[in-house]
Amino acid sequence: MTAALHADSVADRQVARDPNPITVIAFMVKRSLLRIRRIPAAFLPSLAMPVFQLVAFGGAFAGALAYAKINHALDWYVPLSCMQGAAFGAMGLAFATVNDLQTGFFDRLRMSPGGRAAMVYGPLTASMVRAIIPLVIVSVVGFIGGAALPGGVLGLLTLAIAALGIAFCASGFGLGLAFRMRTLAAATLTQFAIFFALFLSTAQMPLDFIQGWVKPIARINPMTNVLRLAREGFLGQVTWHDTWGGLLALGILSLLTTVYAVRGLRSFDR
Repeated sequence: MTAALHADSVADRQVARDPNPITVIAFMVKRSLLRIRRIPAAFLPSLAMPVFQLVAFGGAFAGALAYAKINHALDWYVPLSCMQGAAFGAMGLAFATVNDLQTGFFDRLRMSPGGRAAMVYGPLTASMVRAIIPLVIVSVVGFIGGAALPGGVLGLLTLAIAALGIAFCASGFGLGLAFRMRTLAAATLTQFAIFFALFLSTAQMPLDFIQGWVKPIARINPMTNVLRLAREGFLGQVTWHDTWGGLLALGILSLLTTVYAVRGLRSFDR
């Protein structure tokens, strides 16, 4: 706790010397990364869960995916687990924001000359930087397990765009909840929202093989397009036909969640 307060005081002095919003955002990103080292228990679950689900789903659904003509189950589940790891970082962001609200550090940020944009875009940028860690680790585990990448470098690029884009969107939603609720329940609701958004899509099976009430929901769920974007390099070559829908979905979701976070910040003035 003492180290955290000292670091916050140092950040206050450095931001005061250079109040440029970019500087404020950079220090907020650095502070978020330092939290991983100081409070690893708040970050490790968001890393362990995707790896666990990758191994579990890869074995449990291998036969079903073979019937759906997916060559290797990990080709289907590595992108999903990467997106889960990136998105679950939003839960940690919500916890951190609520902690800053309760300890008074957020009030100091509000009074800083860096501008209010930094208080939104700082955490959102930090969420994407933090998302690189599960993205890399889950991908390495998947490749060790036998996942293929016929799409090559472009396949890795589309996976990274999907994972980091979902990290941005999920964090915007979590940030908006934290600003409004100002309790740890915001982090719990963020986790539930991420879970339902992902698993009411083509998370487990291709759309043509989904049955029952889930199928019409998965058809209109924007996560279906984002997962298609993430998976295309694992299932074949990267094409514009499989890319544009995911990019459009990420663009719309990014806009909506950013507006939600900004309006949540404005609630402090009411």
